[in-house]
Amino acid sequence: MDARITALSALIACRKQNAWSDGSLKEYIVRDRLDRRDAALATRLCYGVLQNRMLLDFYLSSFLKGRLKDLQPVVADILRLGAYQLVFLEKIPASAAVNEAVDETRRYANSRAAGLVNAVLRALASAAAEKRLPEPKDLAVRYSHPAPLVELLRDSLGEARLEPFLRCDNEAPETVVQRNPLKTKGTDLFLELQNQEVSIRRHSWLPDCYCLSGTGSIETMADFRDGKFYVQDAAAHLAAMALSLSPGMQVLDACAAPGGKSFSAALAMADRGRILACDIHPHKLELIEKGAERLGLTCITPVLQDAAAENPEWLGGMDAVLADVPCSGLGVIRKKPDVRYKSLDGLEALPAVQRAILENVCRYVRPGGTLVYSTCTVLRRENEDVAEEFLKNHPEFAPEPIPTPAALGLENAGMLTLLPCEHDSDGFFICRLRKRA
Repeated sequence: MDARITALSALIACRKQNAWSDGSLKEYIVRDRLDRRDAALATRLCYGVLQNRMLLDFYLSSFLKGRLKDLQPVVADILRLGAYQLVFLEKIPASAAVNEAVDETRRYANSRAAGLVNAVLRALASAAAEKRLPEPKDLAVRYSHPAPLVELLRDSLGEARLEPFLRCDNEAPETVVQRNPLKTKGTDLFLELQNQEVSIRRHSWLPDCYCLSGTGSIETMADFRDGKFYVQDAAAHLAAMALSLSPGMQVLDACAAPGGKSFSAALAMADRGRILACDIHPHKLELIEKGAERLGLTCITPVLQDAAAENPEWLGGMDAVLADVPCSGLGVIRKKPDVRYKSLDGLEALPAVQRAILENVCRYVRPGGTLVYSTCTVLRRENEDVAEEFLKNHPEFAPEPIPTPAALGLENAGMLTLLPCEHDSDGFFICRLRKRA
């Protein structure tokens, strides 16, 4: 099966079922039995179209007599997929991209639409080759972030950081993984991954963290199945590091799924002690359990528990509590490109949810223990505002500097925000608090 058909199938599912692209891609890569190279290409095509959809529509509209939105939806999908290859992928010949798009249109639509696709894409290919494509004036179209989202990000990031942040959102995302020291040495894993024709680099500031590309479906890799590494961004790993754990501790991961921070915590504790990994969805607890088993970790106990609901048995009993709360997810748009097109309605209610979780889980921290609050967003109202309000209401907690790798060079007073355009990581907020003894 051609990688373009797989990518198109995923794009159609995202449009018709409001599905998330990462889940749809995994499903169709398995369905079409793609090898690693074709799986990587299908992923790049699908993500590339989503990352640049507004810009692609802007280009295509220059060569259409009518309106793009008046076309049969699948024809618009095919046009975007072809346009992305013509504008952004130099290694794919223009003739191949156009011919494949025409064949797809005959298959999914009709011959008349195929003629339109052929004419529009050939005109666009000529303009792209001659470097005479129109240039959008506003940031929203240029970086394919809806205007209301651009303004929301501007309020939190400021003007100087806004465009670099938007630009970074459209870069090809790497898969970031952490080595499992229980099962392999760092040099061994690095060489093994290199020998599998995977593009790999060491992370710029986090030891035992590698950035991979060209992996296709990572679950098919032997080293992953053997538990030699797990997928986790450097920023999420830093949130777990902020707990400053040691063997034998009692730890609560209040919103644990899919389990990466619990895994990091268990390894920091040499798999000795107890970690309660909580979630409100039973199927997500199964993911945590299977992940721990794959990595050879025994100190993690998955627990069905609402983070905002009290569990009397845990009051004052935890050495460390991590609250990586539900959030708007605007720090991970480069890895989940469809986030940018989701409605902003309801986001204003998130801080209330986050405060409720923090108010509840703080009571589980023993005197002298640590509480870490984190999100994968860059909005101040979900980050600093929530943490600062909590501190006003809880004088028994005080911010404490987050220990960071020297190579990161990011001093802090207990709160820090990481940005993909500056810190080689997801957009992430971390706040570390100490409960007074």
